[in-house]
Amino acid sequence: MTQAAFLLAAVQMTSTEDRARNLDAALRLVGEAADQGARLVGLPENFAYMGPEDGRLAGAETIEGPTLSAVREVARQRRVFVLAGSIAERVGDPRRTANTSALIADDGAVLAIYRKIHLFDVSIPDGTRYAESEGVLAGSQVVVAPTTLGRIGMSICYDLRFPELYRQLSTLGAELLTIPSAFTLYTGKDHWEVLVRARAVENLCYVLAPAQVGKHGPRRETFGHAMVVDPWGTVLARCADGEGVCVAPFRRERLERVRRELPALKHRRL
Repeated sequence: MTQAAFLLAAVQMTSTEDRARNLDAALRLVGEAADQGARLVGLPENFAYMGPEDGRLAGAETIEGPTLSAVREVARQRRVFVLAGSIAERVGDPRRTANTSALIADDGAVLAIYRKIHLFDVSIPDGTRYAESEGVLAGSQVVVAPTTLGRIGMSICYDLRFPELYRQLSTLGAELLTIPSAFTLYTGKDHWEVLVRARAVENLCYVLAPAQVGKHGPRRETFGHAMVVDPWGTVLARCADGEGVCVAPFRRERLERVRRELPALKHRRL
């Protein structure tokens, strides 16, 4: 039986190449969200490591590795669902990983795995070049996880720019969309909130959008503004600068009322 209402929490972090510090911060922030009554806590993309590429590849893990094992343990101890935003998952190719998000139940079980489909290959006008596909193998599976909290559609960061993915998620019954991210400062200041709210409005879904924030090294800075958005596109909660959590309610009655009053999902013709 799905819950009628519960609290969502979006975590905002500044991950670096210090893996131990990153994991300590992630577990602490999950605990802070649990202390505020959250039932589902979302960590951002690359929560375990943001640093040089050689270090990312060298530190790649399996789903059973120490990073997700630690997150599973805190989920079990605190009795919360956790979206482990994304880790570099070992895929058998020493030159590549997957960018992988895991949804963990409140008993520590792994409910669903999503591997990022759209990879960030962009040269932005500030002179920074991103070539995610050089070190990451793209996923191919669209994932909606049925849970006791509702049906959760999974995505990661750059996926946000591809509305066809979210339309497929909503077609598969998603009620809550997760978008753990590390949006660049350059693009995020203009596009992040617009896109997150658009995905909520287009698909009449709640959105949980954890985020990286601040400086992660000499050439990497992210926008932050982790948020929770309702199906009307209203920002219910948002993180300020720096690390922290923001918490807001998921109300099934609100979801059903918005979909009843604006039945756009039933009016699609293409």
